[in-house]
Amino acid sequence: MDTSVFSKHIESADIVITDSFWKEKLELVRKEVIPYQYEALHDRIEGADKSYSVENFIKAGKIAEKIRNGEKIRVYPTDKWCYDEGNSHPDSFHGWVFQDSDVYKWLEAVGFSLINYPDKDLENKADAIIDIVCDAQLENGYLDTLFIINDRDAVFTNLKDWHELYCFGHLAEAAVAYYKATGKTKLLDTACRFADLICDTFGENKIKGYPGHEIAEMALVKLYEITNNERYLDTARFFIDERGKKPYYYDTILGKETVYDNYHYNQAHIQPKYQSEAVGHAVRGVYLYSGMADIAKYCKDDELYNACLKLCDNIINKKMYITGGIGATVDGEAFSFDYDLPNDLAYSETCASIGLIFFLRRMLEISPDAVFGDTVERALYNTVLSGMAVDGKSFFYVNPLEVLPEASRKDSRKRHIKPVRQKWFGCACCPPNLARLISSVGEYAFAENEDTVFVHQYIGSLLKTKNAEIEIVSDYLDSGEVTLKITPQKEFTLALRIPLWCKEYCFTETFEEKNGYAYFKIKQSCEIKASYSLYVRMIKCSNKVRSNLDKVAITRGPFVYCAEEVDNGKELQMLKISKMPDFDICDDILYANAFREKESKKLYGEWAESEYVPVRIKLIPYYKWANRGENEMSVYIRI
Repeated sequence: MDTSVFSKHIESADIVITDSFWKEKLELVRKEVIPYQYEALHDRIEGADKSYSVENFIKAGKIAEKIRNGEKIRVYPTDKWCYDEGNSHPDSFHGWVFQDSDVYKWLEAVGFSLINYPDKDLENKADAIIDIVCDAQLENGYLDTLFIINDRDAVFTNLKDWHELYCFGHLAEAAVAYYKATGKTKLLDTACRFADLICDTFGENKIKGYPGHEIAEMALVKLYEITNNERYLDTARFFIDERGKKPYYYDTILGKETVYDNYHYNQAHIQPKYQSEAVGHAVRGVYLYSGMADIAKYCKDDELYNACLKLCDNIINKKMYITGGIGATVDGEAFSFDYDLPNDLAYSETCASIGLIFFLRRMLEISPDAVFGDTVERALYNTVLSGMAVDGKSFFYVNPLEVLPEASRKDSRKRHIKPVRQKWFGCACCPPNLARLISSVGEYAFAENEDTVFVHQYIGSLLKTKNAEIEIVSDYLDSGEVTLKITPQKEFTLALRIPLWCKEYCFTETFEEKNGYAYFKIKQSCEIKASYSLYVRMIKCSNKVRSNLDKVAITRGPFVYCAEEVDNGKELQMLKISKMPDFDICDDILYANAFREKESKKLYGEWAESEYVPVRIKLIPYYKWANRGENEMSVYIRI
């Protein structure tokens, strides 16, 4: 591991995004998504699933006060993943076991939004929720509303299934973001008190447990970065080192009375340093791998870093959809086996692609490689943005590559595939996850170390770094042109990612190329222009991907395109794109020569050449599908 290239992402406070594409998304999150989700967390969205999140914190706050007053508290069961009015007492906890995390992710999104756009009214709303959250914390620092409300004696008794450490992770990440935005320490102090309890509880000669759903690992590292408290880093490393050791901790404590007995599901089948294939629940996986990358970097652990490299290779080259989606199967929301990437059964959870971006940002900060940067770009502009409607008021949990609405209604294997975005979800991890990522998108675009500034994503921005002030004027998505105006503080190196989709590129200054990055020596104020040739590509899969034999996906720059019924008629499987497609582009719409196979209603018959009618098809960016009503959609088209 070459520590000389280690970098750290540039903080949102040092980035002013001027990019028209991303300013629109940031404004959408600020004006629509954050207020909408505020109402959802308070159960005020008509026709949407209830959240219960704020209600649970209010209940827990009342319990915490009763405990302080020495009052006797009623006990309720803690034996389910989801509690509702039909299966639990009205005064008990309601929602999923991880319901607290929705509030924390909203607060994190607010924190980043306040950095971008100060808003006193929004800050006041967040402060009011923070007061409700902090009032629920017990004297010893514990904070999880399920166990505070239902059964205090059940705390930390089922780490595998009940998500206390997962909820802590989102609390810590929210606390750090809100502190950076406002300088207020109330939530950060609350998170640190819970973290201190965790450090006192877990470790050598203590409880040798670890999170069932990972995120505490990278969250503890974030707390370490802001506080310099070595205990947080040590506990994060303990969780990673202890995971997968035999005999399994969960078996020694719980026997087999758990929700999932297969330890591949939560990546606890073997120790992380020996893992080379991405398995199990996809979100849990990439959250773990993010923590592994953090520890590999801070502890200079080559063995853990090499495991991260192997996991990256397995995901990117054998388990990732062309849209940057991961987690092919609904069974366990999980990675499937290598090259198993069905289009019409895809799970491809929004949160999984967000987690993949978390992981790859950390890999870029260890060692910049265009493969990592390109994959972040692929996930960001396709699956992640697909997770939210263009008006910011409805969402996808699952992001398929082929949709037949009738099948979603009538085929139980495809009921997870929604042909229209939903107002909200009872299990609502994805919408607030989207809001926090988009609000902090600049931190995934730029990084620096003592002598180098890295541009991983070409988002128009004003950057203030230790090395220089840089203005990035980006027309990357439309023409492939980028201009960087540089005012150095000292001599430094500028590193620009060369997109792997680009065969022809040029720069106005001399450079050295390494691992897909162009490196420029900057000694004085200057302007560098980068030009990346944008052209339409027809991309085929490995022939080991059975779903896509003799099919292609259409891409241009970072965008994957798809066909919708509203533009091309029903029965999209009848379309075949021409080998001479004569592509036209108007704004972000592609047109291409194609053929429509004539329908054959006879179920079986003697083979004969099919008949085709020439047509001109229309393709839109994948992230924009399902914004014009319910209809068929397909990314892959026969050729």
